[in-house]
Amino acid sequence: MDFEPTERQTYWRDRVRDFIEQHVRPNNDVYKQQDAEGDRWKIIPIVEEKKKIAKEAGIWNLFMPPRNDSHHHVDDTFEFEGPGLTNLEYALCAEEMGRVGWSSEVFNCSAPDTGNMEVFHRYGTREQKEEWLGPLMNGEIRSAFLMTEPFTASSDATNIETRMERDGDDLVINGRKWWSSGLGDPRCKVAIVMGKTDFGAKRHAQQSQVIVPVDAPGVNILRHLPVFGYDDAPHGHMEVELKDVRVPASNVLLGEGRGFEIAQGRLGPGRIHHCMRTIGVAEEALAKMCRRLQEREAFGKPIYKHSVWEERVARARIDIDMTRLLCLKAADMMDKVGNKSAKQEIAMIKVQAPNMALQIIDDAIQAHGGGGVSEDYGLASAYAHQRTLRLADGPDEVHSRSIARMEFAKHMPNPGPTANAMRDGKAPTSSGESYSSGDMAATR
Repeated sequence: MDFEPTERQTYWRDRVRDFIEQHVRPNNDVYKQQDAEGDRWKIIPIVEEKKKIAKEAGIWNLFMPPRNDSHHHVDDTFEFEGPGLTNLEYALCAEEMGRVGWSSEVFNCSAPDTGNMEVFHRYGTREQKEEWLGPLMNGEIRSAFLMTEPFTASSDATNIETRMERDGDDLVINGRKWWSSGLGDPRCKVAIVMGKTDFGAKRHAQQSQVIVPVDAPGVNILRHLPVFGYDDAPHGHMEVELKDVRVPASNVLLGEGRGFEIAQGRLGPGRIHHCMRTIGVAEEALAKMCRRLQEREAFGKPIYKHSVWEERVARARIDIDMTRLLCLKAADMMDKVGNKSAKQEIAMIKVQAPNMALQIIDDAIQAHGGGGVSEDYGLASAYAHQRTLRLADGPDEVHSRSIARMEFAKHMPNPGPTANAMRDGKAPTSSGESYSSGDMAATR
């Protein structure tokens, strides 16, 4: 097995890395200053400045899947295409973006825009692409994804209660969503909303995904939801009331009752993106920890010479490298055999990556003492954000259950067709966890 990156993988990874080191990291203090000035919900100038440079350099929309990965070809034009990176190629770039939080937006690779653009790309009509995908790909607008709800366990997305009822040529939407990431941004113009269009259909055929302009009458932002006290401005996470929101029935993506089909296409790549960025976060935390341990002295010798820290640093290096290999394996399988066949690997990395990062960040906080829990070193906010990933795009428990069921199916004494399908990741279980979006799903 060859673990060396190909020339193409190295080319894109190094371009992203070099751009971040030249244009993004040196402007961290500028970003923080502009972010802290005036209104929290605003456009940050340094980000827009660097976006223009990245776009001109062609380091832009790197997440967009190769053309042959589009599920819904509308025509033969190439205007809605990115560089055509595979999941494996993009994974290496995403790790670099994870090292400096605001770099993803510089390359127009921020969640939830990435997932929404993939949905428009794969399932949208020509008209929907022209109206929404084009401006999103140009970095002119932002978007939101409204799935999780406050009054039901959204780890099982079949619980969703938002109603989408036909009224002539329109759909009338009523419901409440929360953790609707991105709605705080003044550039957020469109949301993809998941709700039920047919409460009497089969369990996984009740839901649809619908395009909703955020300025539509009845879209009411009720409050902002901080994460461990961080507002994540100007992006933000909102609780939203949808009260008699009326949109054309033609705004349904792919067709009524096909919301879960879209979710399956969306969440697999999104989980890989999250996990690779998480590896970048862990690398940054490890670097900060090593520097701190060598700068400080306690009980007569440098802190790094105390055996407990040698053990923690060694464990961090081992865990990061193991997690990266698992993530790259999942991405490679997605490229070669598809998301469904890579289902167990995707679930495993989704559990492993944030837990790995949290342990390393926690050790880095400990190494920094009182400074670790302040915002001087960025570790407290990194911990808060990584902790949400144990909920976003499916909580750990759902993924672990899925992993275990596939493992049990491999070792059944008398396996039947259903067990074989579960083992190969080709069939959902009766509980539907293979379709689960998870709480805080909008962070995708």
